[in-house]
Amino acid sequence: MNIKQNTDKPEVILTGDRATGPLHLGHYVGSLKQRIALQENHEQTILVADMQGLTDNAHQPKKVSANILNVVADYLAVGIDPAKTTICLQSQLPALAELTMYYSNLVTISRLERNPTVKHEIQSKGFERSIPAGFLTYPISQAADITGFNASLVPVGDDQLPMLEQTNEIVRKVNSLAGHSVLQECKPLLSDESRLPSTDGKNKMSKSMGNAINLGSTEKEISAAVKSMYTDPNHLKVDDPGKVEGNVVFTYLDAFHPDKNYIHQLKAHYQRGGLGDGTTKKILEECLQDMLQPIRLRRNAFLNDKAYLVDILCKGSQISREKTSQVLFKIKDIFGLNIF
Repeated sequence: MNIKQNTDKPEVILTGDRATGPLHLGHYVGSLKQRIALQENHEQTILVADMQGLTDNAHQPKKVSANILNVVADYLAVGIDPAKTTICLQSQLPALAELTMYYSNLVTISRLERNPTVKHEIQSKGFERSIPAGFLTYPISQAADITGFNASLVPVGDDQLPMLEQTNEIVRKVNSLAGHSVLQECKPLLSDESRLPSTDGKNKMSKSMGNAINLGSTEKEISAAVKSMYTDPNHLKVDDPGKVEGNVVFTYLDAFHPDKNYIHQLKAHYQRGGLGDGTTKKILEECLQDMLQPIRLRRNAFLNDKAYLVDILCKGSQISREKTSQVLFKIKDIFGLNIF
């Protein structure tokens, strides 16, 4: 993460999560750690994307509404500071929905269907025969979010780069209609951290597939998850040489253990034989228990004060409504809709 900082005018960052479940270690490695660092020197907004959470959960809306405060509690528990980062709720920013409508007239169905990220998600969710319109237009909604905050930097993983490409296509079309630059193109901000694999080593880490360790996991849940982790299937005996590549236990040790030299020695021992999977899992479990206990305690304390979490969302959403409304006014002017 190498970004040159302009101290006179901090770059604007928009990031966020769909409120479809509590956040897990994959979120921590992939985005939360980065956000904690970025909030010190950037103008950062985190959007709790409850509306976008409905694009594939409209049949069970409580899955989204019930997790809004869970996500906010996760943010605060890991160190996101609402005094430094604006935390807002997507459904409370009507300008974003209106921008989505205007932008949808600039994008064809075929272009949406060609988006690699959308194509992959359609297959993974089994939407090939019946695609919800809201899900298909997700890239347009994301473009509304990014431009609504006039964000110049958007933290994403490699799989989200096509979404930013489509956002910038919309920006160029809007600017072409205006005859001058109204919106700015955004740049991706990729994390230095590699993607954390699921505990089963097979699928993408998912809230719903039971292959993730949540930030609020109990001691028993952490222990059970570590014990079930995928290792080297050919490492049948303690004395057998083992592989660390693709071994989820060592991937997690690399990501979370504070003593990297110790882990280097541990890998060498495992590779030459004489180190059992039970021992490595015990080391990892101790590491994760130590790391997650204070996060869990802070998270529980925040969830016990829901009024405080709601207040943070209300204040952040009020600030964000003013920002996004200003952008909406400019876009309506381009389309000749500022009649009154």
